[in-house]
Amino acid sequence: MVMSMGERVKGKYLDISTIWEELSAALLRGGIDAATAEVRVNWARSFLNGSPSVPLADRSAGDIDRFLASLLEVRRFDARYQQHAADALRVLYREVLMVPWAVAKDWSPATSGPGRPVAAAQAAPRQHSGMLPDAQREAIGRLRTEIRTRHYSPRTEQAYQQWAVRYLAFERGRAGDAPRVVLVREFLEELATVGKVAASTQNQALNALAFFFEKAVGAPLGAIGDFVRAKRPTRIPVVLSRDEVARLLAAIPGVYRLMAQLLYGSGLRLMECVTLRVRDLDFERQQLVIREGKGMKDRVTVLSRNLQRPLQEHLGRVRTLHDLDLSRGYGATVLSPGLARRQPNARCEWLWQFVFPASRLMVDGGDGGVVRPHVHETLLQRAVRDAGRRSVLTKPVGCHTLRHCFATHLLEDGYDIRTVQELLGHADVSTTMIYTHVLQKPGQPVRSPADR
Repeated sequence: MVMSMGERVKGKYLDISTIWEELSAALLRGGIDAATAEVRVNWARSFLNGSPSVPLADRSAGDIDRFLASLLEVRRFDARYQQHAADALRVLYREVLMVPWAVAKDWSPATSGPGRPVAAAQAAPRQHSGMLPDAQREAIGRLRTEIRTRHYSPRTEQAYQQWAVRYLAFERGRAGDAPRVVLVREFLEELATVGKVAASTQNQALNALAFFFEKAVGAPLGAIGDFVRAKRPTRIPVVLSRDEVARLLAAIPGVYRLMAQLLYGSGLRLMECVTLRVRDLDFERQQLVIREGKGMKDRVTVLSRNLQRPLQEHLGRVRTLHDLDLSRGYGATVLSPGLARRQPNARCEWLWQFVFPASRLMVDGGDGGVVRPHVHETLLQRAVRDAGRRSVLTKPVGCHTLRHCFATHLLEDGYDIRTVQELLGHADVSTTMIYTHVLQKPGQPVRSPADR
């Protein structure tokens, strides 16, 4: 995450972490408890991360007004959490940054600047759905509803919404009354010829638009005919030797090493690892249960014996953190809305907690409650990437590289392709065949490559 390196505050230059510490101290002086102060600091972090290259001290009152308005329209937060964000920014700018305009500013989120109601601020042009006409904004809202009804992942929702908004902007920029299928074809061809996107990106755009027009607009695209497609190159996955894997894992610090060991030892995808819950670990059977993986499919994969003790010690520390959250009146985790309704107490139960929780609490955008989410995936990605550089490896390394190594090393050990396909969760064996072709040895018990 890119952040401002520092700010000039009270005549001295402070790094960004010091600003958060001073904000937390100012909030505590105001009489709120530590957990609530931590949540308020996270609101200020969210404001910074909206434009990370612009220092906080250089932001204007209008920037704050637009941020507060977006909480209701774009992020769909309850109005009381808009007030929480306003309170956090008021303390930040009045007591920490001591910006002159902050003293005279009306910090009530009921208005967005002097005499300007929130509704007017929401109607102002912005980069996202606020730029669209009312009818198109309603269609985007129906798109979100359709995706959530089908329990698609948040990443799918974000990607499909972005493609729909991007296409609608493209459509408004075209003069004349060309049929929609022609415009969609031109849009996809422009992605390939001008944007030089990958074939997978072009296909994602096509799938998103087909879903959008059929489910949200109610006017299926139908056949759009032939169009210029981005070329799909045939690539061989990057695979490390066993010695290179050992060097890489040894260079990864802290809890991220344990997470990377799971990526390699169990063949997990990135999000499958960070969203693991306590109930998904089966130490007796040496198995991991992956729930709602890619394609909303559950599967079972192997759990390395060598990781059982480190995992149990890690879970002990996570349990201590969870008990501390409960003692402070928190302790909830993120659950799907349906499960939260059926089992209202589940979100505070130990079995539903994330194996790798975040270090900070956050406000859940679903119901506005304070929860502890899973660790953000970018932290693990950065840890693996940095370890690859420190290990002086001659190959590009990422989290998915460890999954490639899991599959390839199992095939080298003689396990049949169907077994590896099941462990990886591939829908088609042809996807698994990219690693190698081996002699079939059905029935052989699976042993994690991390146990060698």
